Amino acid sequence: MYIKQKEWMDIIQREYLQGFIKHGGAAVKFIVPIENVDQDQFTTQLHKASEDENYLFANINGAKTKIHMIDKLFNAIAGKIDWDELSRSFVIEMFTKRGYKLPSQQEDFDFKGIAEINNQEEMLLRREVHSWLRDNLFRDFEMSQEFRIAMIRLCLNQLDAAEPSGFLSNAVKEWLCGELREISTLKEALIFQKIARHNARHMLFSLIHWLRINRKSGLILLLDISRYLVPKKSQNPDDGFFYSMPAVLDLYEVLRQFIDGTDEMAGCLIVVLAPKDFLNDDKRGLNRYDALKLRIWDEVRDRQRPNPLASLVRMVNDDN
Repeated sequence: MYIKQKEWMDIIQREYLQGFIKHGGAAVKFIVPIENVDQDQFTTQLHKASEDENYLFANINGAKTKIHMIDKLFNAIAGKIDWDELSRSFVIEMFTKRGYKLPSQQEDFDFKGIAEINNQEEMLLRREVHSWLRDNLFRDFEMSQEFRIAMIRLCLNQLDAAEPSGFLSNAVKEWLCGELREISTLKEALIFQKIARHNARHMLFSLIHWLRINRKSGLILLLDISRYLVPKKSQNPDDGFFYSMPAVLDLYEVLRQFIDGTDEMAGCLIVVLAPKDFLNDDKRGLNRYDALKLRIWDEVRDRQRPNPLASLVRMVNDDN
């Protein structure tokens, strides 16, 4: 029971990207290309559909990213985001909603420039902006506290890039991407712990909410887990990571948690791209982890026609 690539893509864009996900839903879909499916073409089509519907698209490959470690997954997603663009969008929205005039030149977009164009004292404007950020961002409890503090720092940097604000802003972005060496660097920003397994999931949910605040439809996340099904370590380092069986089971648990956590991921579609061995390999495949299999396997299905909305889809090329 196979579904053609174009049919699935059309249905996903119409029913999910234009409707369910955009209106605050979340879903996890597993795609298993059976034969003659151009995975690069599939990725390109999903990317284009995401852009057409104003989603952020992140393509994460298990060969380069340890998807079974949720903190590494979040860091990889964070590395694909223009954090300055999002924070600037939020700041502009704050001012325009309150009827403020904004400078036409980028170099004048700071506290001083905005105060001058609106005939206001710079000190008073700073106080107002801090008050807006407290009411509209810090008190938005849909996001974790550390994420809110980090976004406030990035927003303030859009209006005041001078030290130490600019230095802390760069450190915040390194922290988000997992590149910060010393967490003590962010002590002044009131961030005291690195992103790790215990808080990365909440950071991801916060990111999705932050995207939607900034007028994005949400997040489309493509996870290629093919590397986890490779049974032997390659001698070529360019092939990427090799994963042990405990890592494979950890991956399945992470995916299971995503499925169970869809109520918390408003505006997110996760597409998991898996090889045929995912269905057939008794050692590394889906059969090794019943907690995931029971959530995506179609126990009741039509014998004549595949369900394009199923959690697990076997895909073939459009020419088949």
